[in-house]
Amino acid sequence: MIVTVTPNPSLDRTVTLATPLTRGEVHRATSVTTEPGGKGVNVARALSLAGIDTVAVLPAAGTDPMVAALQAIDVPFRCVPITALVRTNIAVTEIDGTTTKINEPGAELSPAAVDSLTRSVVGSAEHASWVVLSGSLPPGMPDTWYAEVVALLAGQPCKVAVDTSDRPLAALADGLDRAAPDLIKPNAEELAGVIGLSPHALEAAVAQGDPEPVVTAARRLVDRGIGAVLATLGASGAVLVNAAGSWLATPPPTEPRSTVGAGDASLAGYVRADIAGSAPSERLRMAVAYGSAAAALPGSALPSPAEIDLDAVAVKAISLKTARS
Repeated sequence: MIVTVTPNPSLDRTVTLATPLTRGEVHRATSVTTEPGGKGVNVARALSLAGIDTVAVLPAAGTDPMVAALQAIDVPFRCVPITALVRTNIAVTEIDGTTTKINEPGAELSPAAVDSLTRSVVGSAEHASWVVLSGSLPPGMPDTWYAEVVALLAGQPCKVAVDTSDRPLAALADGLDRAAPDLIKPNAEELAGVIGLSPHALEAAVAQGDPEPVVTAARRLVDRGIGAVLATLGASGAVLVNAAGSWLATPPPTEPRSTVGAGDASLAGYVRADIAGSAPSERLRMAVAYGSAAAALPGSALPSPAEIDLDAVAVKAISLKTARS
């Protein structure tokens, strides 16, 4: 069983344009889709498509449209009841795959709702092989919530993954002396920010095909106790760093249609490979194959196993010495 946790779920509305987005102009959409989302929900959706037992834990009222949307696609879920509606996020996708997102802040959670969500996560973890904590935190939740949950799960047999950014990610890093997750999945900007580097330096290195700065940055977090860092790098692929080594995976050329959910698909691919007993390099290969397949799909669609091409992803072991050569 894989438990995904989405404190700030959303209904993701994707508007596709046939022309470039221009501020102040009138645009006509070629298609509009609405799907249940939020990073953890997306992971659960991708895993469900692969036939893997999963449950999405999230705050939502029983009558919320989010619940009906999850039921419509047969994704198992467990709701912590709240009174406010789940937010709606809007993504505008251009013909070349460029995606502009407008995210609402989300429903404010009361202290009682935060406590109920925490207890639901801890209870669900008792029978889980992975607990995946994903996304932003809504108003009313402390920035330290992910760090607190990771500490509460430290005595459980499950593995824990965290995919977040900004202050919640910084709070997680500040709490590593208390407890550390088995995996985090930052992008280059998030990785740079959490260790106090300029994101431009990492992004420039990635653009030039140099993985050394990313490996060095990720290694600093592994040395502080995090089990593994899966750093997603967009069209450049991803880097995986753990105590045993470092690997770079490069995806095949892909014509992007939408980047919504691509990072979440990568995390789902990693978890899928891990529960199958795959080696770290193959977990990375599966992660990048999933992310690449998601980017080629419209809206916030997520790939099925039939759409995953593992053979098209190149993986190589890297070290600081070989990265400089």
